[in-house]
Amino acid sequence: MSYHELEQEVEEKKVLYDYQARDINAIFNKMENVGNNYHLLYQLPTGGGKTVIFSEIVRRYLETYDKKVVVLTHRIELCKQTSKMLKGFDVKNKIINSKVKELPDQNEYSCFVAMVETLKNRLNDEKLIIDNVGLVIIDEAHYNSFRKLLSSFKNSFILGVTATPLSSNIKLPMYENYKELIVGDPINKLIDNGFLAKATTFSYDVGLSSLKVGINGDYTVKSSDELYSQLDMQNKLLHAYEEKSKGKKTLIFNNGINTSLYVYETFKEMGLPIKHLDNTTSAEDRKDILTWFKRTPDAILTSVGILTTGFDEPTVETIIINRATKSLTLYFQMIGRGSRRLPHKKEFSIIDLGNNAARFGLWSEPVDWQHIFKSPEYYLDNLRDDAEIETHFKYEMPPELRAKFKNSVDISFDVEAEHKLAISLNLRSKVVLEKSLEQHAAMCVDNTEELIEAKNLSKELADDIEYRMKIYTRCLSQCSKNYREWLIDDYKTRLQLMVGKKYREKIFAQED
Repeated sequence: MSYHELEQEVEEKKVLYDYQARDINAIFNKMENVGNNYHLLYQLPTGGGKTVIFSEIVRRYLETYDKKVVVLTHRIELCKQTSKMLKGFDVKNKIINSKVKELPDQNEYSCFVAMVETLKNRLNDEKLIIDNVGLVIIDEAHYNSFRKLLSSFKNSFILGVTATPLSSNIKLPMYENYKELIVGDPINKLIDNGFLAKATTFSYDVGLSSLKVGINGDYTVKSSDELYSQLDMQNKLLHAYEEKSKGKKTLIFNNGINTSLYVYETFKEMGLPIKHLDNTTSAEDRKDILTWFKRTPDAILTSVGILTTGFDEPTVETIIINRATKSLTLYFQMIGRGSRRLPHKKEFSIIDLGNNAARFGLWSEPVDWQHIFKSPEYYLDNLRDDAEIETHFKYEMPPELRAKFKNSVDISFDVEAEHKLAISLNLRSKVVLEKSLEQHAAMCVDNTEELIEAKNLSKELADDIEYRMKIYTRCLSQCSKNYREWLIDDYKTRLQLMVGKKYREKIFAQED
């Protein structure tokens, strides 16, 4: 079922679920008891029906009060969707966008759906009369563009609606603009009751030490492009897709246009059905691409930013987060694009290539939104940082590489345990490296016939070597990055020598 068909279903039935009716009653109860000029925030997960809820609130408000309503959005797509939904609830409304320069017919409407900047301009031009606006609804209220308009509605009840009551700017916390938060049903409850699809998350460890954080508090596009455009990251993405999402309708989120274009080329070369979309794509091309994505069962769409809000394609089966983010809101928005439930779709997959689940927790885990609303600084200060997350990484040899070491029963090596043993026996720490080198060299020789093959195979152990050296230097404590890099290079050189030694021993043993 398409989003349009879902809208039509809402228009025909106008049926509210129990949790929606309950929250609407709670909001009206607050409205009736606190009077005008009260700022209330309402939280409900993406897919829970926030637009349905505030459309019914508008309908009931206009039926009860002799005042007007303004609904504010920050994107043109949301403006159009909101207007359609309101019409489905028999609410006659007028969109105020950049095309609307004059408002001679404003007395014919009791409800206006407006873009923030446009409304600000029309108020400055004195084109819109707002004396009788009793209710202002702010969609996606965590964005701060709405703050500039609040002073224009000093005698109105302000209702902010969001899936994540955490300001997009930590310096402008939401508790400064809203006096209270009402929390709707959590994601896990909406899943259990059949309103959202159940998610399975597959996380692939990614070293993020090269990423830089910009002034907005999130990773910069430049450093993300540099990391995620690398061949090994492209291969990791392709491997994750083929392992967990092959043949499924897949939406890939990236942090930079360059990365998305690399993804497009990588998948296209493999003969996979993929298209790329970013904010430079023309409106006509975007429409064609989204139509193709809707109609193609195994379509892959790689994108940058623009599909996080105002986009609904319920048939999406996999969300790939091919980026890291420090934004809890963005994390939920990206995953929410796959959470719509359909009669034939009760589950979806999340492929995480940015340690995001380790940073924020799984999508369906309970979140204390009241605490985040009241103490956002505390929440953000206590998020797990990348260095801590990476201490829990455990290297696992890819299946295709493991197959090359089929003659080796055990390829694991516990660096920490070996280091503890060495210390307990009053041995130097370097004996750990000697043991590790012995094992790696034996693995290479035992699985090849020629010396050159063994030496080439040793080069494929680069990721395992890097992981072992990371654990080793952590055991030593206070080791510089330069020292670790030197250790890795030195280890690889010594491994080549050790492979040669082991190979000669093997030949001599065969001759004897």
